[in-house]
Amino acid sequence: MFNFFVLIQFLLPHHFLSKLAGLAAESKFLRNFLIPAFIHKYKVDLSEAKITEPRAYLSFNHFFTRELKPGARVVDSSLDTIVSPADGKISACGKIMGSQLLQAKGHHFSLCDLLGGNKDVSKLFTNGSFATVYLSPSDYHRVHMPISGKLISTFYIPGRLFSVNKMMSESLPNLFARNERIVCLFETNTGPMCLILVGAMIVGSIETTWSKETSPAFRIKGVHATDYSSLKKPIRLSKGQEMGRFKLGSTVISLFGSQGISIDTKIEMNYSIKMGQGLGFISRLNANH
Repeated sequence: MFNFFVLIQFLLPHHFLSKLAGLAAESKFLRNFLIPAFIHKYKVDLSEAKITEPRAYLSFNHFFTRELKPGARVVDSSLDTIVSPADGKISACGKIMGSQLLQAKGHHFSLCDLLGGNKDVSKLFTNGSFATVYLSPSDYHRVHMPISGKLISTFYIPGRLFSVNKMMSESLPNLFARNERIVCLFETNTGPMCLILVGAMIVGSIETTWSKETSPAFRIKGVHATDYSSLKKPIRLSKGQEMGRFKLGSTVISLFGSQGISIDTKIEMNYSIKMGQGLGFISRLNANH
């Protein structure tokens, strides 16, 4: 069953289907059908949303990327904690074993492959820590900062758009390094941090707060890098601040350097987590940063 599902995924025209889904999601005509149907199927709770009336949304994407009411998520403000960047389930987390990350039971994948072959950035996270959060269709789909940081660079890495659900992560090796993704590198008081927003089937686009739509704007071959390190006005985001969003669901992978961060031992695979909830601990703060 799993192998057949994977085979079908290889045969599907990922980007074409995602483009169609994106167009439908922006349609004002289809919104009154798509939004109620989605709420019914996935049991979406709008009581936390800033807009609670389904018909008040301008499009399906407006609904899907809905803003929450103030106070709907409490960001752990302790100086010695990092927080979850998103609502979802932890599909894997823990130590990066050299340059290998756990994808699912029985599957590991390469840190360098995940980062588009960038060996210099990969070295920053060798033997570091990571957490992978899978956002289901019913989850809140804005992505926030686990810790305060300064944006150094981003990398758009083209790829396929395989589904990233539990079945696929357990069945398809190197899944996250195959899919289209945006790598965002930050400098923090406790060392380097990466937030990687991974695309998936029918994800219309990925946005960041500083550049708006980042994917699929660049349908080019090879990695597209943008350097933000020398801006006169650096892009600094505080802990818990929004940094991006998915138009339809996917996965966020957080990477931390080899010193200073440890993932909370109670956080395990399939652990349900909310944005702002404690994810790990800072064991060392660089006061001179």
